Amino acid sequence: MEAKLKSPKVRLGKKPLVIVEGVGELNRVSKWKQVRNSWQLYMFASLAFISIFVFAYLPMYGVVMAFQNFRPAQGFFNSPWVGFDHFTRFFNSFHFWTLIRNTLHINIVALVVGFPLPIILALAFNEAKDGKFKKFVQTVTYAPHFISVVVLSGMVISFTSPTTGIINHMLGLFGIEATNFLGIGQWFSTVFVLSGVWQSTGWATIIYLAALAGVDPTLHEAAIVDGASRLQRIRYINLPTIMPTVIILLIMNVGSLMSMGFERVFLLQNPLNMSHSDVIATYVFRVGLLEGQFSFAAAVGLFNSAINAILLVAVNYVSKKVSEVGLW
Repeated sequence: MEAKLKSPKVRLGKKPLVIVEGVGELNRVSKWKQVRNSWQLYMFASLAFISIFVFAYLPMYGVVMAFQNFRPAQGFFNSPWVGFDHFTRFFNSFHFWTLIRNTLHINIVALVVGFPLPIILALAFNEAKDGKFKKFVQTVTYAPHFISVVVLSGMVISFTSPTTGIINHMLGLFGIEATNFLGIGQWFSTVFVLSGVWQSTGWATIIYLAALAGVDPTLHEAAIVDGASRLQRIRYINLPTIMPTVIILLIMNVGSLMSMGFERVFLLQNPLNMSHSDVIATYVFRVGLLEGQFSFAAAVGLFNSAINAILLVAVNYVSKKVSEVGLW
């Protein structure tokens, strides 16, 4: 039998690889030249990095207190190490499940109620015609963001007062008896969430309005020519445009699910609603600063931060798998 000769396959249209010596060196030189030409911008950016490093990363060394029986007189290096004793003490404490329940309940309700509202408001503003009424409504919704948390909490306490509160006066017009909203634990999450929504919804709307500004007007024009209604244009044009922004903000909100604004909780908290208002942040403040249990408070705070980090990574992973949008 004659041996069959196989001719080598030749790929047409493929350019030969050309190796140019010194290209990497030229790229490095050009990059340094760009840095020298824009040194002012890099110097301004370096101030932000330095501030983050000094105020966010250097204090992280204090985390070692969670594994020590920290004593200020002995410092970080000489305080005795106790390992995970403070974590075990917190897990076995009768406060543990109450704090987890209250923290998750308030944050989940705030996320479910407060997250969709800015999206709806932004879509409504985007469809409204420019005019005095639109500007007035935007100003009214944005204004509460600039109110101090202390002032806001004082307003909430005054409005919900069972004797002089405007809310109870309005309910009295319909024959409903006055209710001490902040004196009943079950009402705390409702008052807290609604006051937070009132303060932050208008400001969060700006982010989605900025994303909607990037919608190509020709898409709406083509949709109108094809006979699409306003709701259809919102569903098939506006919503897909802002969906990456929605996903990023949702990831960040879920990543901070175990955290909340300490100031507003602390200001609205009182002995009557403590069973439903005591969260991890207020507990850390109480045992750490008021009772002086620095190591135990550091352990509780580290546990809270670890849960937030796990949630952030998990939600970002799911988002990347489902929608290919994520923080990294």
